[in-house]
Amino acid sequence: MTPRWCLLSALLLSCAPAASHAEDAAALWDKSCKNCHGPDGRAQTRMGQKESIPDMTRASWQKAESDKEIRGVIANGSSHNPKMKAYKDRLSPEQMDALVGYIRTFKPQEKAP
Repeated sequence: MTPRWCLLSALLLSCAPAASHAEDAAALWDKSCKNCHGPDGRAQTRMGQKESIPDMTRASWQKAESDKEIRGVIANGSSHNPKMKAYKDRLSPEQMDALVGYIRTFKPQEKAP
C-alpha cells in the first residue's frame, strides 16, 4: 500500500464517525426535543408557543447561552420552565454533548421578500 493510499484511507475513516455523530444527534433531536422545540429549534410548536420556549436560532440566544448552560438544562431541566424535564437519567453524557453541538448548528431562517 502506498503512503498516499494510507493517508487517504486514514482521512476517510476519521470522517466517518463525525458524520455518524451528526446523524445520531439529529435523530436524537427528532426523538426527544422536536415536539416542543420544533425541527429547527425555533419552538414554533403548540407546546413551544404555550410555554414561551425561546427561539434557539436567534443570534442573541446563541450568544447568551454557553455550552455548559445548555448542557445543564438538558441534564437537569429548566428552572424557567418546569415542563422541561431532566434528561440526565435518559441520555448519556455523549448524547447530551451531541445535542449541544446540534443546537449550535441552528441558524436564523431568512425571511422571504
